[in-house]
Amino acid sequence: MSRLLSPICDVARLAMRSQLPISPLAGEMSGRTEGGGKERSLYERLITILLAILMALGASTPASAAKIDDQFRAWLQNDLWPEAKAKGISKKTFEAAFDGIKPNLKLPDLVKPGEKATTPQKQHQAEFGSPGAYFAEKTIGAVTAGGRAREATNARTLAAIEKRYGVPGEVLLAIWGRETGFGAAKMPYDAFEVLGTKAFMSTKKEFFRTELLAALEIVERGLAPVGAMKSSWAGALGQPQFMPTSFLKHAVDFDGDGRVDIWNSTPDVLASIANYLVHYGWVRGRGWGFEVTVPETVSCSLEGPDQGKTISQWADMGIKRVGGKPFPASELKAEGFLLMPAGRSGPAFIATPNFYVLKEYNTSDLYALFIGHGADRIAHGDSNFAGNWGAVGGLYRSDIAALQRALEAKGYDVGSADGLPGFKTRRSIGKWQAKNGRAATCFPDADLVAALK
Repeated sequence: MSRLLSPICDVARLAMRSQLPISPLAGEMSGRTEGGGKERSLYERLITILLAILMALGASTPASAAKIDDQFRAWLQNDLWPEAKAKGISKKTFEAAFDGIKPNLKLPDLVKPGEKATTPQKQHQAEFGSPGAYFAEKTIGAVTAGGRAREATNARTLAAIEKRYGVPGEVLLAIWGRETGFGAAKMPYDAFEVLGTKAFMSTKKEFFRTELLAALEIVERGLAPVGAMKSSWAGALGQPQFMPTSFLKHAVDFDGDGRVDIWNSTPDVLASIANYLVHYGWVRGRGWGFEVTVPETVSCSLEGPDQGKTISQWADMGIKRVGGKPFPASELKAEGFLLMPAGRSGPAFIATPNFYVLKEYNTSDLYALFIGHGADRIAHGDSNFAGNWGAVGGLYRSDIAALQRALEAKGYDVGSADGLPGFKTRRSIGKWQAKNGRAATCFPDADLVAALK
């Protein structure tokens, strides 16, 4: 209300300073200036009138926190409880989970009653800034140094997990370190507060409703007590940062104590990550990929998991591993995929199917690349990419979405106009650039956005 009233007050003050000829109302004394009485009365009448207008508009303003609390409690009882009951959740579990819970209005991506969803202009996901910033030495160095320190401590556990699941220990360590700093990151939120809030009033209500019901199932089945259900601001649980549905599908008891504990048990944490990757198709015996050089004769529009070739075919096209290393003989007949996360403005890679398994953990290309690169550094020592990240990024999500819509209108497949420059968007940019006599960069920039408007 104060934000609405402030400019109105400014207008009133401006009216006084300008000595606008405002006539007195009938029956009121005019001309009294002693102590500024005339100026105050004009100001007060303006404010009175404008406050009345604002009060009339009050019905359209967002609901107060107290009103939202009431609506939330009604939603729990009248909407969520019937579905939870139908799924076998007891009233005891339901009431324990939501005892004292109120919506957390400080969480991101909420749509409060009376408001409309908006896309924030400033985006913090890696794809919107310079991709190179994602691999800052301070960040990746902490993961790789911490991984090496824990590799020896957990050697027997890691060896047993790799024997059972086929996932190398360095990959598990990289994920563990990236997700929660090897368990050091605090889980300060009540999972039912976060999931309940987001299921009630977020931009992805159905997604979080499913996760909320899964969280209730975890408690109902005795897999974790209500008090242990601590999460991140997004509702992800424990050291591997599993959403509740992932916990139910992938979490395992590897230390043999009879319970799955991804909050405190290192063997359970690491084995659960491995089990997750195996369920999504991890190929035993293969790595995630290789950094390569891509000659100008090879179009960056060949990128993507749907345009695979054998690694020997990529080599025949002139693609080489950096540093002069040959591709392993065991890989030559296997399938690989061109990966250029920043188009021509960054390092290039031939990825294996395991790279796309890593993307199932987090759908960002840069996340999967961070894990693969971090795992290599844990296993073989610290080294940076041979290729440099160029000065790209800085666009808003709305800019990229506008570019995607323009490409779609011209018949290009960008995946979806969601403001995320994924591989379909990147290669469509390259195809449009080549068709229009431009050098193919396969990455959005301000000039390209302007050209396609």
